[in-house]
Amino acid sequence: MSKQSTIFLLFILSLLVAPFFVLAQQFNSASYQVINPVMESGNYASSDSDNFILKSVISQISIGTSTATSFKVNAGFLYFPFVTTPVVTATGGQNTQVPLSWTASSGFLGWNVGGYTVGQSTASGGPYSLASVGNVTSSTRTGLSNGTTYYFVIITEDVFGNHIATSSEVSAAPVASASPPPSGGGGGGGGYSQVAVNFSGRAYPLSRVTLLKDGQIAARTVAGPDAKFQISLTDISGGDYLFSVYGEDRNSIRSTPSTFPVVLTSGANTNISGIFLAPTISVDKSEVKRGDNIAIFGQSAAESQISIIVNSEEEHFGRAQSDKNGVYLYNLDTLLLEYGEHSVKSKATVSNEISTFGKSVAFKIGTKSILAPEPLKCPAAGEVNGDCRVNLIDFSIVAFWYKRLSPPRSVDFNGDGRVDLVDFSIMAYYWTG
Repeated sequence: MSKQSTIFLLFILSLLVAPFFVLAQQFNSASYQVINPVMESGNYASSDSDNFILKSVISQISIGTSTATSFKVNAGFLYFPFVTTPVVTATGGQNTQVPLSWTASSGFLGWNVGGYTVGQSTASGGPYSLASVGNVTSSTRTGLSNGTTYYFVIITEDVFGNHIATSSEVSAAPVASASPPPSGGGGGGGGYSQVAVNFSGRAYPLSRVTLLKDGQIAARTVAGPDAKFQISLTDISGGDYLFSVYGEDRNSIRSTPSTFPVVLTSGANTNISGIFLAPTISVDKSEVKRGDNIAIFGQSAAESQISIIVNSEEEHFGRAQSDKNGVYLYNLDTLLLEYGEHSVKSKATVSNEISTFGKSVAFKIGTKSILAPEPLKCPAAGEVNGDCRVNLIDFSIVAFWYKRLSPPRSVDFNGDGRVDLVDFSIMAYYWTG
């Protein structure tokens, strides 16, 4: 017997004598190679050789949920905990300080948010000096030099103080307080510069992005091929506002709006960056015969990872990859689902940025398959407050501007610089009630 055969025989005998050993070595020979074997007792998979038995693992190599009927394996990155990234607002223009505010991070699959740390630097990209601020969503950074641009990030911490998510970087510069105009004398003038507020983030490639100010359309823009957008308001006075941003996919389906309460200070520029609009989602069937596939599809940022959750008695997870146009498709095998009502939602991940979950879409598991109706598309005109309908709310807003000077473009449907019966006729054409 050759030396190699002897070694091989001893190896097999060791497995038979000690079946509970777990071997993770690499054996080399001129005639064979065994790499990282993992052995289990139980003959879950065995060879039919007369000379040896091969015992294998009791699992299935997978990402997601195994299809075995006698046991279940939840494997791969779908089951890793994750947390959404905060969206940060930095307000400049104040004396030696910059107020920061951010959206709260949400933890999933066992990850809980314990607090936040502010990273501050005078150079874009850092290095940042870090200051823990507790479990709050705002902080004012003081003792800064007027006229110097500062860069900030917000770091989310878990309950043990570990850093688990980092926001996009925002910047702002403090400015010395404006001196009051001298008293007496003729003439006027003076005053503060106009307030500017800037929004930036990710939507869908070449999609229309809409900014609402206190429920009314304030501005629109088109995202680039990389899905990134920037939209600004400059002719606005200081005060408290509620801003919302939403996108529309290639099928005119709107995203869930991202909403930001903002306090604007006279003479200051405010930047809100790191916005990541949630994906849109649709299904091809309103009812599906159990065991058939149902297609789940929508649009998000280009080449992003899409996580899909099906809500039922037991949640089911799926994963898809969007293409260069941001379009994704996931075919769900409904054999794993029980009869009855279900819903599905999705979120997107690009690099270290994670969107929130978008709106849910309902479907039913039954004994037959019924195609879903065409999704509701937003009217081409006549819609003012962003709810994708033309009704009395829009009529009231437009009526307020009837024959007034300089109406906003959102209520001047034909673009002639005034609100008159022509605009109401356009509204009546697109009326949805």
